[in-house]
Amino acid sequence: METVSVFDLIERMAALIRSEERKRCTEFGLQPVHLQVLDYLSRCNRYSDTPAALTNYLGMTRGTVSQTLLLLEKKSYIEKTTDNADRRVVHLSLLPEGETILNQTRQADLFKRAEAVFAENAFINPETIFMEALVALQKSNSSQSFGLCKTCRYFTNVDDGFQCGLTKGTLSHSDSEKICQEHSVDITAPDSLI
Repeated sequence: METVSVFDLIERMAALIRSEERKRCTEFGLQPVHLQVLDYLSRCNRYSDTPAALTNYLGMTRGTVSQTLLLLEKKSYIEKTTDNADRRVVHLSLLPEGETILNQTRQADLFKRAEAVFAENAFINPETIFMEALVALQKSNSSQSFGLCKTCRYFTNVDDGFQCGLTKGTLSHSDSEKICQEHSVDITAPDSLI
């Protein structure tokens, strides 16, 4: 059997996921970017729920993201709210209808089959392998990690909960469980790859 490069394997898996995503989106009259926005908003914390962070995460132009947000807002999938402390900042949130569409379009069967393959080969820790590959790709491309807040080098436990050591802002338990654009990986700490 001929060996295949890791890049080719990852590229093929990504192509299969994109193909499945396009099929599901078509059923609901959506484009993949719409689903990507809904998914991001379901997983981001309050430091990352802005159009600018979303644009950075998707790697698209502000105009494309703006048009996408307008459509999703018109369909009542998302909502824009102005920040109370800084009126220049707009926060995005997923509305119940958007959450419903997101849940209906997720490729549960595809991922369940893939997870079953990993479970059969329990001697391999796929999360660690893929996280290390992701961090390497992000570093070589100078990309932000958008990792879980609680795995960031700036995440701090304080007497009354959690705090972001970078912004000095108080973090809720919910924020700590979500992705953040300010995430910074401490490559020397194994838990930062979770």
